[in-house]
Order: sequence, then structure tokens, then C-alpha cells
Amino acid sequence: MSYNSFGHMFRVTTWGESHGPALGATVDGCPPGIALDEAFIQQFLDRRRPGQSSMTTQRQEPDQVRILSGVFEGQTTGTPIQLMIENTDQRSKDYGEIARQFRPGHADITYHQKYGLRDYRGGGRSSARETAARVAAGGVAQAVLRQLVPGLKITGYMVQMGVKQIDRSRFDADEILRNPFFIPDAAVVDEWADYLGAIRKAHSSVGALIEVVAEGCPPGLGAPIYAKMDTDLAAAMMSINAVKGVEIGEGMGAALLTGIENADEIVMGPEGPEYLSNHAGGILGGITTGQPIVVRFSVKPTSSILTPRRSINTAGEEVEVVTKGRHDPCVGIRAVPVAEAMMACVILDHLLLDRGQTGGVRGEIG
Repeated sequence: MSYNSFGHMFRVTTWGESHGPALGATVDGCPPGIALDEAFIQQFLDRRRPGQSSMTTQRQEPDQVRILSGVFEGQTTGTPIQLMIENTDQRSKDYGEIARQFRPGHADITYHQKYGLRDYRGGGRSSARETAARVAAGGVAQAVLRQLVPGLKITGYMVQMGVKQIDRSRFDADEILRNPFFIPDAAVVDEWADYLGAIRKAHSSVGALIEVVAEGCPPGLGAPIYAKMDTDLAAAMMSINAVKGVEIGEGMGAALLTGIENADEIVMGPEGPEYLSNHAGGILGGITTGQPIVVRFSVKPTSSILTPRRSINTAGEEVEVVTKGRHDPCVGIRAVPVAEAMMACVILDHLLLDRGQTGGVRGEIG
């Protein structure tokens, strides 16, 4: 198997390469009767689209999505939805020099070792360009969730870029879509821009830490042991290009807490159970609690840089590699809408799984 698909009931298969004629996704398992059109999906793609500021790659791709099947008269039919995004601004000549070289930090060498050949143009299938297809599929998931769980809201944002961290005391969700970094603090935008600009001028790149939160997710989604909500969320985020670490709720910080501090106490509220804290990140025993689901992940620095790096070529000879072309100095920026898309797909998948197993029945409390 080549493992280009994820999900169980709501299943997404992505296809295409960075410099091929097009890329896209096949979405299977979408319920019928959901209002959906290209304009709705496009709003999510526009947030991920390259070339919108000096802080991202200057590759100019409109990322216009086309729905080829599965929608009739503005509604989903319940059959597979085929989504396609054409590539229009490839510069394959930028990669001619690395056709027989392995870029340090890239998947070039592992793809060659596994398959015996690779598409060196922009990384081919290993390129972050593939995530455009995930965002399109995530748009479909968002359309379904808005109808089935109207109160659900998924929000992603950057909490750290290199040594720069947000001040959570100034957290302002309204600012996230007003700046190119997706950071919830207008006061530091210029500072972060200068910081990233200096890194770009030094022919280098920098990593980032992204947080994505789902508010209004109903309790009872997920399953013990092998179908945990946090298991699938972690796998989904880890599958995003350049992600090297994922944590749920308190995450790695839980190792510093005592049991007294970490246990989220529960009281009975007027509408049911209420939690006094959320160290668990909205998931207990793999099942959602109804609290906000909180996921964070780290994105490594972009490996495509102009500073020479030592490596080898396909003949085993030592070479010095300089990666030309147009690349993100911080690929974590455009990972924000990708994270939202992946969370939407996972939550919808578990919602449909739960309906199939329990029919939405819940244990009574009080």
C-alpha cells in the first residue's frame, strides 16, 4: 500500500505533485444533502495560498479549486467528491542542479532509498504543496460540521516562531486573520516581521509552534485504545510536512505536574458536568469531554535554504548543496490552515463513526 489516504468513515485520498499539472483530493464518505460549492472551499485555500506576503514563498499560485464530482445543484450527493487544483507557476528549472543531489533535511534521500527514483522538481510528492489538497478536503469537512454541529469552531494560530513567543495575556483571537503570521497579538507583528526578514536575508529559515483549538465539540467522540481521538489527531498533525512533534492539552508539560495539579476537577453545573481546568486538552481515555480540544505541534525550519550545506549525490560523492527556488523562510506560517483542515477531517470522521456505533446515544448524568 502507498498510504495516500486517511480517515475511516470520512476518507480523504490526496494525489498530485508539486510541479505536476494538478493536485487534488478524493473525498469519500461525505453525507448527502450538505450545501457545498467551490466558493465555500476557496475561502480556506485562500488562507494557505502562497505568495500573499514577503513572509512566505513567492510562488504565485491562485489555488483555484474545482469540484469535479459528488455535488449536484449545490448539494453533496453522498458519492465521492473529486477536488482538483491546477499548478500554474512551476519553475522546474530551479531544481535542475539537485536532480542527482540529496538536499540535507529533505526527503530526497529517503525517497530515493525507498523507490529507487524521485521527482526532484520541488520535492514532488514530499512537497508542502500537497497540503493544498488537504485544505480543500478540510473545506468539505467544515461544510458538513457546520450543518451537523453548528456550534463547533476550529481555530489555528502560531504561538512561537524561533525564539519569538506570544504573550498569552494579550491573546486576541480577532487579530489572527489580520496579520501574515496568524498570531493572536497585533503588538508583535512588526517585531516578528523584522525577525523573519533578518533570517531570510541570512539565507536561512526558522521553525514554529502551532496551536489549533476546537471549541464546541460534543462529548463522546472517539473510542478507547485503537481509535482514540487524540491518537488520530496526533497522527493527522504529524502527517503534515515538516512537523516533528505533537502534543495534546498540557502535553510534555504534564511531566512537570503532580497528580493534584494535573487532574481536571469536575463539578455539576446547571447544564451538566463542568471542568475546572483543561490539562487533558478536551480528551480523556481517547474520548472527547466537551471541553475545547487543544493540539500543538512543532514545525522544523525549512530545509531549502541558499546557505551551502554538505551532502552527497546519487553516486555517493560528497557535494555542497545550495537550494535555489522560492521557499518559505518559515513554513510553519502556512501550516496553520492545514492544521485546521486536518482537525476538521478527524473530528468529522469520529462524529460519523460514533453515529454508526452508538447512534448518538449518551449516558445520563444527574
